[in-house]
Amino acid sequence: MDFKAADDLQDLQYFGEYGGVNPSISDSSTYTFLSAKTMFDTFEGNTEGCYLYSRHSSPSNLYLGEALAALEGTETANVTASGMGAISAVIMELCQAGDHIVCSRTIYGGTYAFMKNFLKKFNISISFVDTTNLHEVKDAIDPHTKMIYCESVSNPLLEVADIEALAKIAKKHRLPLVVDNTFSPLSISPSKLGADIVVHSLTKFINGTSDCVAGVVCGTKEFCLSLKDVNQGAGMLLGSTLDSLRASSILKNMRTLHIRIKKHSENALYLAQNFEKNGFRVVYPGLKSHPGHGTMKKQYNQEYGYGGLMTLDVGTVEKANALMELMQTKGLGYLAVSLGFYKTLFSAPGSSTSSEIPMEEQIKMGLSNGLIRFSIGLDNDIHRTYLAMKDCLKQLNISGHREAKV
Repeated sequence: MDFKAADDLQDLQYFGEYGGVNPSISDSSTYTFLSAKTMFDTFEGNTEGCYLYSRHSSPSNLYLGEALAALEGTETANVTASGMGAISAVIMELCQAGDHIVCSRTIYGGTYAFMKNFLKKFNISISFVDTTNLHEVKDAIDPHTKMIYCESVSNPLLEVADIEALAKIAKKHRLPLVVDNTFSPLSISPSKLGADIVVHSLTKFINGTSDCVAGVVCGTKEFCLSLKDVNQGAGMLLGSTLDSLRASSILKNMRTLHIRIKKHSENALYLAQNFEKNGFRVVYPGLKSHPGHGTMKKQYNQEYGYGGLMTLDVGTVEKANALMELMQTKGLGYLAVSLGFYKTLFSAPGSSTSSEIPMEEQIKMGLSNGLIRFSIGLDNDIHRTYLAMKDCLKQLNISGHREAKV
């Protein structure tokens, strides 16, 4: 694909109120008016460029939203205080009691728990399906279905969604396709492939410094305005408002996103290729052995690679824990959840970020308790990192296939 999101981001210019090269931070929760009539009109949403209360909107959040809309190629975007704030608002905006959702079986544990457990309170039912199997998706749609939901690259199994094909199914049934693109900003552009709504946890790659929690909903002006409606907008009434200071910080970090994503992808591909050569069970969308490699190549933006996530299955949770602890002591990264940091982060998702998914479901989807999810960092000498990781595996007598030498 040829998509110049990074150029669109670089071309955005926001001057501070005193001419600063960074926009001024709107450090106010409420805003003053010269007339009561203007306040009333602003509350009703009938004015442009006026601010009433920061839960509604603020200049800092608007700047960040515009940058994220440029990133995803959508008309506009609403920022939220967390990725789950974005996801839950979208779902509650689109669905009501008695509705049905078709959702990927492999998704972030928090999203799974929200759909499987929380939505029961509203009599909203979910069909968790293998979204790489288009027949399963089609068969799951019924007259009560209100949306199809998936992740571009799934958490934690790194399954690749064929977004263009899913979009065709969604459009045929007049359903919105909602795509969580947290694992693949810049690498995949869901809106250009037909997705109607794109969500992110900004906490991860987009911010890149693991110092805040935030989210975003990217979509049409009509949908984003509906989320902010003062009478019934889910984004407005659920109160998932991002703080202006954090919005300003994320906006500044976004300016290096294109550089960071290229390095994350370059390093992850190098490690995945070499560990696969050593006979290890590696999953990475950039490997020809990955079931979704062809789909990824068809829809990814080549300049930014296959992303910074890979998994390594060492067989048992005991081996996984020992390896992660040793790698941390060797300075190779941190035993921590989340992703997109400058340093490599690793965790066993079966007992952490996917622990909300029942064990029988984990087994069914192929989530081994020996699986380690790696968010590969920005290491300058990735060959040195590879040798150090290889040495940790050797110390613990963790080997690949019999013919492979560790």
